[in-house]
Amino acid sequence: MPKVTYIEFNGTEHSIEVDKGLTIMEGAVQNNIPGIDADCGGSCACATCHVYVDDDWLDKLPEQSEAEKDMLDFAFETKPNSRLSCQIFLDENLDGVVVSLPEKQG
Repeated sequence: MPKVTYIEFNGTEHSIEVDKGLTIMEGAVQNNIPGIDADCGGSCACATCHVYVDDDWLDKLPEQSEAEKDMLDFAFETKPNSRLSCQIFLDENLDGVVVSLPEKQG
């Protein structure tokens, strides 16, 4: 199972093993990680699962879809490393990925 480290805005870290094939958002929701609201349930129809991906992991992620880029326009304080965690499916290549959560969700 890939391990994901979620870092809350206040610095609190949560390292969780998430089943392969699930998204970073699903791992957060299933493990009650604060800071990811996931209002649309993962259908890329909101921006409430916005995360900042650690720069060391950006090259390992799939490219953003146009839908994800459009939804990020609604996210709070986006940065070049902003992604929607519902669009990042976990596999062995992402074992150890680190994401930080924004101060608030869109």
